[in-house]
Amino acid sequence: MKNKNFGSTTPLADNITIDDDIPAGVVISTASDSFHARRKFLSQLGLGIAGGATVTGSQPVMAAVNAATKTKVQYAMVIDTRRCIGCHACTVACKSENDVPLGNNRCWVEYTEKGSFPNVDRSFLPRLCNHCSKPACVDVCPTGATYKRKEDGIVVIDDDICIGCKYCVHACPYDARYLNPVTGTVDKCDFCFHRVSQGYEPSCVNTCQGRARIFGDINDPESEVSQLLAKNAHSVLLKGMGTEPNVFYIDADHSDPRDAIYQNRYIRVETHRKVKERR
Repeated sequence: MKNKNFGSTTPLADNITIDDDIPAGVVISTASDSFHARRKFLSQLGLGIAGGATVTGSQPVMAAVNAATKTKVQYAMVIDTRRCIGCHACTVACKSENDVPLGNNRCWVEYTEKGSFPNVDRSFLPRLCNHCSKPACVDVCPTGATYKRKEDGIVVIDDDICIGCKYCVHACPYDARYLNPVTGTVDKCDFCFHRVSQGYEPSCVNTCQGRARIFGDINDPESEVSQLLAKNAHSVLLKGMGTEPNVFYIDADHSDPRDAIYQNRYIRVETHRKVKERR
């Protein structure tokens, strides 16, 4: 069975000592409410204290505090379209890595052509599941097969309990899901979490020729994805849907043939999928 949600535990320091003597420089209030508040806080960390006792060994205590309050991981992807050359290497790598059936895609690259000669241009827009912070697909799944992993924020599907009802397929505003004709269950991009959990990048990121795809923890301010977003104007797809996507684009062309501005102007979007129109 794949795509299981393995929880994680936070280890606590085991070399914490309790002493009746108050160390120099440590001041503890004797007020009853203050003592009980501190006792409750430490008990939440698994550190019991006796009445009137003082916790010594400040470094282990702080290590436990930091571990308990550490910001959880939220993996995200930044796609810098200035570097994308539309080669489809990401699509091919994804199909090979995840055994995607012919005619289906976990990720794909759209081409947008617009303008009138000689003022014409072509841009590329890589697409995939957005691993939203508020995923619509999770809310509609009747069996709980689609869920967001607590340890890293990746949205995955448990094949063992997916019934192929396609509620999630219709709920996803990004058209990122499909019914796998081989397994009879829904499939989509899962950020190659079988690779990520082993310390490797997703297959599409690893194979990108122009290094247009960057992957990492968006909650880590020192990560490359966080640094890129801090230094560059960026956008997401269908922001108005309120799903809070975790796939971000730098310098993306979001032109849509359905927009009124293009009613009498040339624009063509090639999705390179069975579904010819962009969703």
